[in-house]
Amino acid sequence: MTNRRDFLRNASLFTLGGLLAGKGSMASAATNAAPVVHNVHASKNFGLQIYSLFRELYDDVPGGLKKVADMGYSYIELAGYRDGKISNIEMADFKKMADDAGLKIRSTHVNPPVREYNASNKQQIMDFWKKAADDHAKIGVQLLIQPGQPSTRSVEETAYVGEIFNEAGKIAKAAGLSFGYHNHEMEFAQVIPGGSESKFGRRAYGRDQQGVEIIYDLMLKNTDPSLVFFELDVYWTVMGQQDPVAYIKKYKDRIKALHIKDKYVLGQSGMMNFERIFAQANANGITNFFVELERMAEGTGTQFEGVKGCADFLNKSSFVK
Repeated sequence: MTNRRDFLRNASLFTLGGLLAGKGSMASAATNAAPVVHNVHASKNFGLQIYSLFRELYDDVPGGLKKVADMGYSYIELAGYRDGKISNIEMADFKKMADDAGLKIRSTHVNPPVREYNASNKQQIMDFWKKAADDHAKIGVQLLIQPGQPSTRSVEETAYVGEIFNEAGKIAKAAGLSFGYHNHEMEFAQVIPGGSESKFGRRAYGRDQQGVEIIYDLMLKNTDPSLVFFELDVYWTVMGQQDPVAYIKKYKDRIKALHIKDKYVLGQSGMMNFERIFAQANANGITNFFVELERMAEGTGTQFEGVKGCADFLNKSSFVK
């Protein structure tokens, strides 16, 4: 099993040279990663996960959303839902601000109030999803996505999570929405039947261990395609020591949205081969692309500046439609 420290040190080679591009040298990988630049297109298809702006957005939400639209984003994915509000703003009011800015609210990230799923709290989880689905349906959201990983310490526990996801999918479907799941890196850890913990990287289960499964693959296996889709975060997939292109290709009927993400601003780390990612996504017919930016490194700019840098990268890249 690859040592995690070695993997991270060599991430550029894996994702550009080997894992994604299939090349043998860092030099050729770097060349392949560079976007082909044409004239900037005014109406490319990509959106923004508003988490990317942190509290900067809430200094002036109407003005901030207008800035986002002016950068070239055409839709957004919400974050911060609680009790019928988005960060203390009534959802109807937030929708009006987005509409006024020319932004469509397509998607939302929402987590239920518990991480451990069991029979005793199943109804609590379902009640939560019923309200969340109803609240978001009222403002025309299409995608209801859970971004937080439930407890998945064994094959059996992960299978039960799949059952809960299916039930959430039924609730979302009844409200006219689609239910999805968004990954981070630890969904690519391993579990075993009867296990008490997931294992990742150099701690992963050995080849002689029976029944070893990757959590993410189990989630796919144990959910109904008609009820649950997946939003693949391409950066966290790489941090999970997996190939996002391979997953998009293998699960073309399950992965319906992507988080387009890099270590910081898109294209600056050299770790991600976005050209290959977009090529496969476009071949699959994926139309939901959400940029997500973690907190900018100290002294490198504001979140708004980082989000604009991401938009500039996509607007200048010929592989983005």
